[in-house]
Amino acid sequence: MIKWPHLLLIVLLLAGCKKVFNPPGALSDTNKYLVIDGIINTGNDSTFIRLSRTKKFDTVIVIDKEIGAQVTVESDANNSYPLLEINPGTYSAAPLTLDNSHKYRLRIKTTDGKEYLSDFVQVKNAPPIDSVGFVAKPSMVQIYVNTHDPTNNTKYYRWEYSEAWRFHATYQSFWIGASRRDSSQFIYYCYSKDTSSYITLSSSAQLAQDVIYQAPITTIPSSSEKIEIRYSIFVKQYALTSDAYNFWNNLHKNGESNGTIFDAQPSDNQTNYHCVTNPGEIVIGYLSVGSTTTKRIFINRDQFPASYNPAYSRACSIDTAYEDKGEYTIFNNSFVTAINGVFFSPPLAFGEPNAVTYSSSDCADCTTRGVKAPPPFWK
Repeated sequence: MIKWPHLLLIVLLLAGCKKVFNPPGALSDTNKYLVIDGIINTGNDSTFIRLSRTKKFDTVIVIDKEIGAQVTVESDANNSYPLLEINPGTYSAAPLTLDNSHKYRLRIKTTDGKEYLSDFVQVKNAPPIDSVGFVAKPSMVQIYVNTHDPTNNTKYYRWEYSEAWRFHATYQSFWIGASRRDSSQFIYYCYSKDTSSYITLSSSAQLAQDVIYQAPITTIPSSSEKIEIRYSIFVKQYALTSDAYNFWNNLHKNGESNGTIFDAQPSDNQTNYHCVTNPGEIVIGYLSVGSTTTKRIFINRDQFPASYNPAYSRACSIDTAYEDKGEYTIFNNSFVTAINGVFFSPPLAFGEPNAVTYSSSDCADCTTRGVKAPPPFWK
């Protein structure tokens, strides 16, 4: 049975909790458990498996990527499909288009000579997502998903999502130091992105029909810059076995309770992975096999209540820099950005400014937290 401090660390690593808690007696560097994240995709999408090791570094929990491993998909018909390491700790295979009538497992050999093997897992293909929508509440936007399986065979669902949004800086910069920007150099509008960091699940097992209605996916505060211009969310849907659902639900309960750390009760490590070379070693993760379904939506600012007031988390103000011996030394660092030129009387319309207004780069340069080019899918 996995101990409570160990389980809490596992939750922080897999569920992506943003509040780090370091319990007494937490893992030392000698307990670097293998973390396996990803599914075997049997459809037309690539398979991605991410390997890492748990590690405690001072008071901040970090993850070591497991590099140089041999990762292979195996079928119960004795076929095998190798994965290549495309990035440190990330292993991938092009679309495998596997036979849904067979079961599959994952075999991993690490550079320290250990071998890990999952159980054979049946294929569970996700049904289509019916719709992704939202409800505008007084203080936030609730994003939800609707789906169903007319064959009543899915019942257990998990979702991940990625977000993208267009936003603007607090102030528009028309100058670079004491020179005017041309239109290609404007840094007022940008795009940013984020990915899901919490476990999102739902089940219709207790219902007469396999229907999921308005399952919550995420919330966006009414003051978030994500919704100040245009927002998009891309939702990926997974079908789970009951055992896989129990695994993820266990992590969800222990890692995302709204109460105290004592509310969630410790439980068994319900993994379907095993260390072949050391059967007593803890392995973290749960393998699922099947194809996923996806849906993207776009939402414009005018679809939200007029009372919504996207605000910045930073205090922004404007100051003035004056020329000193022919230069503005304040612009020799990247912490401030010029906004506009100031011309004292008599006007010097075609000359150099006598002073330049400026603000912090966080307030006048959108590229400090985004990029100017829209994502390929943007429309």
